[in-house]
Amino acid sequence: MTVLALAKLGDQYLLYAAAGVICLVAFVTLILSPALSAHGRIWEKATAGLLAVFVLAALVLGGVVIGLAIVKYYPDIVNFIHGE
Repeated sequence: MTVLALAKLGDQYLLYAAAGVICLVAFVTLILSPALSAHGRIWEKATAGLLAVFVLAALVLGGVVIGLAIVKYYPDIVNFIHGE
């Protein structure tokens, strides 16, 4: 039954999910793992993990703001690129 449910999903949703997983793996590999392995005490690791989550939230918020700006000003961007 779940195979039929997955078959009804559009290709764009599968691509968005794959991109989200890739970004999450990159975050864990490049930001979270070094932050946690750099400290020895538990409270230091917890603080580094919390700060890494704040970095993730800032990156997500920045991406959402940039995406919304592109959506809002898309006609102006297209006119600028085409020289109109």
